[in-house]
Amino acid sequence: MTPPSVVVFDVGHVLIEWDPRHLYRKLFAGDEARVEWFLREVCTAEWNREQDRGRAWEHAVAEASARHPSLAPEIAAYRARWHEMVPGEIPESVALLRALSARGVPLFAITNFAADTFAEITARFDFFALFQGIVVSGTERMLKPSPEIYHLLARRHGLALRECLFIDDMAANVAGARAMGMHAHQFTSPASLGAELRGHGLLAEDARA
Repeated sequence: MTPPSVVVFDVGHVLIEWDPRHLYRKLFAGDEARVEWFLREVCTAEWNREQDRGRAWEHAVAEASARHPSLAPEIAAYRARWHEMVPGEIPESVALLRALSARGVPLFAITNFAADTFAEITARFDFFALFQGIVVSGTERMLKPSPEIYHLLARRHGLALRECLFIDDMAANVAGARAMGMHAHQFTSPASLGAELRGHGLLAEDARA
């Protein structure tokens, strides 16, 4: 394969920490069983994924509230208090991003993210300014690992996918990138990502997360 010269990041669980449990442990007074039930049966991963696909939050909240009317306030909090799900960046990962930028490596991102919450999160964290381009699923109304979203990045920014290293925490998204001819790394820790980047010569051997 062509050695990668461009790095394409996922955002959630790679550069920022995101977990709705941070919020719902407050709302359900630390009742872990209730928290897990709510996220499994009410505001599920599949339900949230539709916002990443472009569904408006008001429609999502209305749909879930119709299923569970007694939980309407807690459902509405998913959007109203969304930032409480994001306690901060993953500092070691962001350090690697900054090191890549300092070396002049072209940086892009493909993220499954609702359009409005993504706009808010970019205002909150300054490292987003390091990217030359970002494809947001909620804006484009297409999700990883659909082939179209990888092709969109390449077409919009004049990239050859075979020259890109894609980083994502989800195995399906990594497999989707590889199917498009990209180099790909499943993120498990900043340390393993740092080793991957050094192995491709994208970071100096003495660069660490």
